[in-house]
Amino acid sequence: MLRRFDCVLESTKEEVLTSSEKFKHLNEDAREPILNRIAKQNFHNISQYDFSKLLSDADNIADNLRDYINGFSKTARDIMENFEFDRQIDKLDSNNLLYLTIKRFSELDLHPDVVSNVEMGYIFEELIRRFSEHAEAGDHYTPREVIRLMVNLLFLDDDDILTKHGVTQSLYDCAAGTGGMGSVASEYLEKLNPTADLKFFAQEINPESYAICKADTLIKGGDAKNIKLGNTLFNDQFPSEKFDYLITNPPYGVDWKSYEKPIKTEHETLGFAGRFGPGTPCTSDGQLLFLLHLISKMKPVTEENPNGSRLAIIMNGSPLFTGDAGSGESEIRRYVLENDLVEGIVALPNDLFYNIGIATYIWILTNNKAAHRRG
Repeated sequence: MLRRFDCVLESTKEEVLTSSEKFKHLNEDAREPILNRIAKQNFHNISQYDFSKLLSDADNIADNLRDYINGFSKTARDIMENFEFDRQIDKLDSNNLLYLTIKRFSELDLHPDVVSNVEMGYIFEELIRRFSEHAEAGDHYTPREVIRLMVNLLFLDDDDILTKHGVTQSLYDCAAGTGGMGSVASEYLEKLNPTADLKFFAQEINPESYAICKADTLIKGGDAKNIKLGNTLFNDQFPSEKFDYLITNPPYGVDWKSYEKPIKTEHETLGFAGRFGPGTPCTSDGQLLFLLHLISKMKPVTEENPNGSRLAIIMNGSPLFTGDAGSGESEIRRYVLENDLVEGIVALPNDLFYNIGIATYIWILTNNKAAHRRG
């Protein structure tokens, strides 16, 4: 990601350095939008170093690399901090590998014009796949062909909305990973309607995945402030937001007992005014909590917003049948069915995901079904 930023900023680097000196009397907050505009990005770097200049001083490459990283603007620095570069620099430097690593990466052109954001997601996820033998339960990454199917199902029958000139719609992913679902959805909408604007909102629990998602958004010119770090289930970063479309692939079979208290408290004290009104599933699997969370983020159908919302979520077979009558799982299913939210459930082939071999399903829900699909 560091090399990708370097490639993006290369063409404007000297002009940014000149302007940084010119506006050095301003504080960072005042200077940032000026330098961003000159960099033609939503971020910039004011260090004298770039990858090529780092190689000219092998003896001080560790200190100079830190100077380079610290030269990024605030939003980009937040991304770097989540990669824990400082620890990696020490490790590589102590093993005399830092110079070689920088040299190898400097030979790669990772500019988005050469390597797309979707391809960068593939690269990251391929690395995860290669080293995922000991991945935790539920730690999986969604193949792009599955995302494309989800996006097509999500936008199905909405051409009348999405083809309007200059239309703006919002998309939310509450377990975003590297942001692949947002990227694929944006590509779909751009092909359908080049004048449309899809605002992407995301939350991700893994710091490195969050950093990649935020970096991807930053490079594409999106609003990086819409990408949040944290546990969606007990630390919702968008507590008052509602969205047009919602999409996610949450972890399967992950125990949520360690943060059971705030979720149960929300269920008991807020009821249907909160996210978990219908009930809570057993603590050994939180998939249905993610489903309820997304349902709570759907825009209600009103005169001002007659379109409501639609969501797509991948889950394994457990939410379909786990739990006896009266259990939390059963009550959640009852709520979904009695409110006529389910538009369809699509069974996927086995072995689609990198490190799981179980049956998975795409659930499509909407609060604004076509008349012939109601009931």
